[in-house]
Amino acid sequence: MVAAYDAQRARVLGHGQDTDLWTGRSAARFREDPRRPFDAVLENVASYLRPEDVLVDVGGGAGRLCLPLAFRCREVINVDPSAGMRREFEALKAETGIENARFMQSGWMEADDVEGDVVLCAHVTYFVRGIAAFVAKLHRCARRRVVVHTNSVPPPNTTAQMFELVYGEPQALVPSHVELLRVLEEMGIEPHVTLLERPRGERAGALAVVPDRRAAVEAAMIGPWLRGGDEARIRALVEEHFDELFVPVEGGYMRRLSQASQPVVITWETRGAV
Repeated sequence: MVAAYDAQRARVLGHGQDTDLWTGRSAARFREDPRRPFDAVLENVASYLRPEDVLVDVGGGAGRLCLPLAFRCREVINVDPSAGMRREFEALKAETGIENARFMQSGWMEADDVEGDVVLCAHVTYFVRGIAAFVAKLHRCARRRVVVHTNSVPPPNTTAQMFELVYGEPQALVPSHVELLRVLEEMGIEPHVTLLERPRGERAGALAVVPDRRAAVEAAMIGPWLRGGDEARIRALVEEHFDELFVPVEGGYMRRLSQASQPVVITWETRGAV
């Protein structure tokens, strides 16, 4: 599934597998105040942390989760390959005076000498081809627990309607938590799975509620599903087919495919080798 998704992006959008998509406006979208009140996802992850812990956030981006969690543990290590995300992470650190968090610019499989009491991985497994080796490293590098956070409808899959409308072919879908759970079963891992309440507010990622039609269109026009130089045509199509793509909800609008999605936390204790 990941290979098909990558191949389609390269062919239709011109995005190579190694392209850093999280630059400029895209990276800035992942900034959130580290001192904000904890939502259900943050509370869930924090419930597994102790004050003396080291938390490793694999693919932690701009620190949307790990920077708030830095207030609940001894140290945070954000392992992420994106230079754009690193800039946002370092800026947020400086703005909020967080001193017990650091950024390791690296892919997870290439990262050396990184270990934590808890290893967190949020919204990353959708894009991993060698998932068994990836999960095995999560397990090895966690002294006590691995926590994987996904959405039941992966964020890339919420653009499927727009993608087919704009490019004339079905979007290749990335794996969901269902496929991930099958992998874990094959590896002999027995996780605990929790469905959480939907986040609220405009900064809820793919589950965001935006206040009006104009904001919904603007949000749709930011993201790695877009082909550069084609923005005017894409915007016109999104506006023309707005009622097919978005659904009215309390507080505004959200993508129709996001409406059925909710956060999923998959976690297990690291006892024994995998």
